[in-house]
Amino acid sequence: MFGFTTIKAFHTALQNGQTTCVEAVLFYTKAIAEHAHLNAFLEVYETEAVERAKQLDASAASGALTGPLHGVVVGLKDVIAHKGHTLNASSKMLGNFESVYNATVTEKLLAAGAIIIGRQNCDEFAMGSSNENSAFGPVLNAADTNKVSGGSSGGSAVAVQAGLCMISLGSDTGGSVRQPADFCGVVGIKPSYGRISRYGLIAYASSFDQIGIFSSTVEDAALVLEVIAGADEYDSTVSQRPVEQYSSVTEAPEKKYKIAYFKEALNHPSLDPAIQEQTFAFIKSMQAAGHTVEAIDFNLLEYVVPTYYVLTTAEASSNLSRYDGVRFGHRTNKEGIDLTEMYKASRSEGFGEEVKRRILLGTFVLSEGFFDAYFTKAQQVRQLLKQRTDAIFSEYDAILSPTVPATAFNIGAKSDDPIEMFLADIYTVYPNLVGIPAISIPLFTHPNGMPFGLQLMTRSFDEMNLLQLSAQLMELKS
Repeated sequence: MFGFTTIKAFHTALQNGQTTCVEAVLFYTKAIAEHAHLNAFLEVYETEAVERAKQLDASAASGALTGPLHGVVVGLKDVIAHKGHTLNASSKMLGNFESVYNATVTEKLLAAGAIIIGRQNCDEFAMGSSNENSAFGPVLNAADTNKVSGGSSGGSAVAVQAGLCMISLGSDTGGSVRQPADFCGVVGIKPSYGRISRYGLIAYASSFDQIGIFSSTVEDAALVLEVIAGADEYDSTVSQRPVEQYSSVTEAPEKKYKIAYFKEALNHPSLDPAIQEQTFAFIKSMQAAGHTVEAIDFNLLEYVVPTYYVLTTAEASSNLSRYDGVRFGHRTNKEGIDLTEMYKASRSEGFGEEVKRRILLGTFVLSEGFFDAYFTKAQQVRQLLKQRTDAIFSEYDAILSPTVPATAFNIGAKSDDPIEMFLADIYTVYPNLVGIPAISIPLFTHPNGMPFGLQLMTRSFDEMNLLQLSAQLMELKS
């Protein structure tokens, strides 16, 4: 960030006359152009961003900033509505659809003085763990362009990783912020379900989806969360709880936490031995620093991935049924076909393979004869998970786990094995199933040279402790 490691440092430089918002925009648009091969951005709003930067510079001529995100350059995942701009969920289905309104988070960013630099590539309709499912091609990992960036918010993660913007907003249904954050070595936070309005977010699975934040530091993530969280009259599922002053995270007195980790998670056969080794070594460092870190049994771990995919695909099947070529979405050019064939052709042409796979799976589990066997049982498991989670948090402040079982894999390595791809979500889907906040913080480097991190979770709406613990652990590692 041209020498500025945090938003606070950038604002100090602005007020001291060392830089301007226009200089910041031009720096990032140049960086995006130089890193176009990463495919992180689908569209860059250079002219618009420069004009907004000029306005912000003029309004701050007296030295007073216009808001907490004054001049902060932000990218939006291509599932978040931005009025007057193309929004297509990285899918052919939506073509050149232009949003007619702003998402609530977009409104809050702009009101806080942010500059939106462009829309970012993602897995189609946010369905994927590698960002290989975009209709516009995969996003490449800046640490090794032979590797995937993670998904579905891969473009948003790489944009922060490669220094193409200061902050990105993504969406997280089962790890789509935390997993790419882990693969790319950046901070990625998914708040509690209902902490941030979903108004203006293209739905994948409505009872799981949550807008999340990518940043270089916990401090920056905390500031952005404070800006975009809170009640919203347009979203009946958002919480009415007051928003805490998350931006004060680094000012809080140091606290010693009682932290649990699942024995089954850190001894899982899919966990890379180097990740396991470094995680256990860091746990010892945490204990030496005064934190209590204990292993506990969690016999439901093997159920989290199947439960997640039964429920999310069912919701996806319902949510994506609106894209029929009549009311919404791509319509086939085939002639001489009846209405049913028109539906089939439009959806077959508009949706990619991964989206079709999840729609079919979701339609199956909702079908007569299978609803009780799959969907109802998955809901029952979800309730058991919630009860077990509440019990854990009655004794512990936080839960710790790896974010992902392995580091970023080669592009194409898992394309022919969707089950293996699904199973890689074993650690990240759990917080979405029970609605708790979770963060991935970059702490380690694998012997293969790729970054990886640690996932932390706290009870619902306890983002303050989540952020404070994360900041302490980042400091401990440094």
